[in-house]
Amino acid sequence: MSQERSNTAWYIGASREQVGQSAMLVGDPARVARITEHMSDVEFVAENRGLRTATGTRGGKRVTVSAFGMGAPIATIVMHELFALGIRTFLRIGTAMAVKPAKLGDFVLADGALRQEGTSNTYAPLGFPAIADFELNTRLRERLARSDLTWHAGIFGTYDGFYTEMFGLSGERRAIIDGLKRDIERMGLIGTDMETSALLTAARILGARASTLCVATVDAFTQEKIADEAMAKAERELFEIALDAITAVPA
Repeated sequence: MSQERSNTAWYIGASREQVGQSAMLVGDPARVARITEHMSDVEFVAENRGLRTATGTRGGKRVTVSAFGMGAPIATIVMHELFALGIRTFLRIGTAMAVKPAKLGDFVLADGALRQEGTSNTYAPLGFPAIADFELNTRLRERLARSDLTWHAGIFGTYDGFYTEMFGLSGERRAIIDGLKRDIERMGLIGTDMETSALLTAARILGARASTLCVATVDAFTQEKIADEAMAKAERELFEIALDAITAVPA
């Protein structure tokens, strides 16, 4: 386990006294305020470089929510800094591209991830597996099973190039990406994103728990997007499930 420790985070600006026992990592900074509506005794950290962080209480436990924007490099910076402040349990929540059998609006839980991004290579060699924490995923499965939601658990694919590997705008590039997606389908991946494999790998090396739970918001093949109203409803459910699960795991 890493012995890295700091009293104040370099980028997110939080001190040890301003963070909780566990953390949820989100992409969209606006999502931080919406999550805190599901908590009490909320304290916001002064925003730095567009990185927004807040800590609140849920079920008697303090939970930090921190936004990283987009992509593996900054997501792992945020997690690494929170780890140095003492947090040992991390859950990324947000959105992912759906691969069958997952459909728009379904929930997708990462048991592990295909490492097709570059950031995780700075933590461990490519042969090192990106695997989610068993206890955290057990709590997430239990909470999902108590809901009436449609959900899937399996392997994510994590990529750096959104417009070169995940989402084709038009023409030749889209044809190339369609070929990559056939490989994704052949491997039985349930969703794709830009962060999960890096976070899972970094957490293992640091000595922390980590997983990802997302709403499937874009069809990987048709590129159809979930409706705003449906996403707003799914997001509220995502917050409740994530908070219930993460506070059930021992700090």
